[in-house]
Amino acid sequence: MKILLVAVNACYNHTNLAVRSICHYVNNFELMNFGEWTINQNVQDILRGISEKSPDVVLFSSYIWNAEIVQKLICDVKKILPDCVIGAGGPEMGFYAEGYLKKLVPLDFVLFGEGEETAKEIAGIYEKLFADCDFDGNLFLEKIKTVGGIYTKIGNEIFFGGNRELIQDLSDMPFAYPQITDPDNRIYYYESSRGCPFSCSYCMSSLDKRVRFMPLERVFEDIQRFLDANVRLVKFVDRTYNLQSKRYIAIWEYILAHHNNKTMFHFEIEAEFLDEEALAFLQKVPAGVMQFEIGVQSSNKKTLEAVGRSCGTEKLAENIKRIPGTIHSHLDLIAGLPFEDLESFGKSFDFTMALKPDALQLGFLKVLHGTQMEQFASENNWKWMENPPYETFSTPYMSYEDMMFLKDVEVLVDAYWNSESFEKTINYIGKIVGFWNFFSRLATYGKKQGVFDVPHKESFWFEFLASFVKDSADEKAKIVYELLRFDFIRSGKKGGFPDWYKHNYNKDFHRDALEQNGGVTNARLDFAYSDYDEFAVNPFEDDIKLGKKCSVLFMYQRRNVEGSKNKQILISKEK
Repeated sequence: MKILLVAVNACYNHTNLAVRSICHYVNNFELMNFGEWTINQNVQDILRGISEKSPDVVLFSSYIWNAEIVQKLICDVKKILPDCVIGAGGPEMGFYAEGYLKKLVPLDFVLFGEGEETAKEIAGIYEKLFADCDFDGNLFLEKIKTVGGIYTKIGNEIFFGGNRELIQDLSDMPFAYPQITDPDNRIYYYESSRGCPFSCSYCMSSLDKRVRFMPLERVFEDIQRFLDANVRLVKFVDRTYNLQSKRYIAIWEYILAHHNNKTMFHFEIEAEFLDEEALAFLQKVPAGVMQFEIGVQSSNKKTLEAVGRSCGTEKLAENIKRIPGTIHSHLDLIAGLPFEDLESFGKSFDFTMALKPDALQLGFLKVLHGTQMEQFASENNWKWMENPPYETFSTPYMSYEDMMFLKDVEVLVDAYWNSESFEKTINYIGKIVGFWNFFSRLATYGKKQGVFDVPHKESFWFEFLASFVKDSADEKAKIVYELLRFDFIRSGKKGGFPDWYKHNYNKDFHRDALEQNGGVTNARLDFAYSDYDEFAVNPFEDDIKLGKKCSVLFMYQRRNVEGSKNKQILISKEK
């Protein structure tokens, strides 16, 4: 292999769209091909894999999440392949090309911007120069230094070939996955458009607002390939998917009309721009077809205006509430934005939780090279990481201690909300005391207990919350304890019960409950895949009050039994 594109993915089940897109666009796999590894692999193993392909040119795909290992690889590849020319592209090194060329001595060139045409041109230069003679790295660099979209380092001098025109007709782009492997486990990334018309100051997509669309017929063909291959998850990487109503609804309609009852399609959308036709269509979408990622970021209108986002929070909330529960919705917040202190962030948190997201991602502002936010942050006393992922340490509105406090809140949100294991408990708490009030108080308590010093399994979080409420004589705390027991036992059959859990068990009542719900056909298995308990509240009611006792039969998913799942059956209740 002459030119090797190297992808170092976040984990095994990810696929790198960039290297595939470039290689299939160049369409000369003897000349240019790609290899994929992960950030979890040993550097030595990746180096060996690169070396065994004996490339003359290595081009790394770089992002903030793989930049650390890519920098190590760049330095070490030169030691084992001293005559190799080393390049990098992607959003991380591409937008800070001169900085990386100065920082990394072995790095010879950086590809800036859209990569297909640039890669095709340098592949052509390679083929013309070295078809009949040995590779000469110095000659190669001399020839590519005037290529559009390339920063080249020769000696101590850096050359830029100028900006390259974007590909206007996306139908020229070949399908990136002609061979789909491991469809059950791998995530396949797909783009039906490039560019973003919005101006979010912290986002690299705001640097070029020229939006181009793949023709609909071609999108339908590509979707059908994923459906025919029974791919489990396809993620559209369009920066804002729902830009043209007729177009994006047509894609949804095709998916719904041809769905295989397996493939999930993921979209990043701006919910406030969903129109009535789109919202009406979504009511028809069954579970297991689509999931949405929606950026809320903040409910503070001054903050949103400062970063160039829409301030239509009322419309945003209205539309999110109208997205049916069959569509898994993942909402994002960003800590560290302008004019957002802890009090303001708490309001944004409660605003977002009131929308009942299936998952809440509490992210932290990353000050990326080349963005408007980089200049704004530099001028306004932001402090952030010197190296990737460039997360904010402090702002004029939040201290470092505030940001670390929110890191603790993030851990708790993942444990108690995003896990979906505490549904009854946390929804009740949120209703009676407010979500921000609860999570911020629990974070303070957890910090004193040293909870955030090490990672924990799910069982710990049940015990931790039980300890938080156990000493309270308050009626609401007792309700929380009962709901916590319910959430704990409903999640799966327990081999034993921890000290905090009071199991109100009666084997005869357990058998009677089984008899009432299908009978006892195999006592050993029926008891092994079920349980029984009594509670001082009725977890199935909306208005949960202490004293409304009930007994519940828990039926658990059976291995290798199709359609089997966990369910809870109310056996008796007191008014």
